Amino acid sequence: SALFGIPKMSRPAAIDKYGKLGDMAFNRMEKVNADLFVLTYGSLVTQLLRDIEDVDAVNAQLEKMGYNIGLRLIDEFLSKSGINACQDFRDTCEVIAKVGLRMFLGVSGEVVMWNKEMTACSLVLPENPLAEYVELPANLTNRLWYSNLICGVIRGCLEQLQLRVECRFEKDALNGDEHTLIRLELKEVLHEEYDDD
Repeated sequence: SALFGIPKMSRPAAIDKYGKLGDMAFNRMEKVNADLFVLTYGSLVTQLLRDIEDVDAVNAQLEKMGYNIGLRLIDEFLSKSGINACQDFRDTCEVIAKVGLRMFLGVSGEVVMWNKEMTACSLVLPENPLAEYVELPANLTNRLWYSNLICGVIRGCLEQLQLRVECRFEKDALNGDEHTLIRLELKEVLHEEYDDD
């Protein structure tokens, strides 16, 4: 089937296994009450809007908070997911969509719209658990990226793996779009520097 009018690229069997790994990792995770989590996140966003009053600054703060979470969350992901080293950026994005999102949010995404260099793609989230029970007021529609925390988490996790990426929302079901779409672009592969002490 085609998503956004773009046919799915054939995937090697190795990538399809990520769906199963995602389910297994999700089943091993300690669960918290989803409603409590969603309502707490909603309260956080509401409080940021009250305190900061600038929507762009709230978007930046949510991304920064997610980034700091991602810097720490990658350790738990690596210890509990059963994932070994990814072969390339495409493989990494499939792991994010099928294992990482499933493990921590309970949903899986699809990876679509690769550029020809295979350094940028989009993650489609058919559902976004952070946005349950949420309806944006008209003055925030197409301005507030309510779930921007997710972009920060992805960026923080990948930076710990020596991948500097740009991650941003392009579409959001809260803004009336059919799907939630996150654009992910590899900017640089970082290299650790070691001292010869």
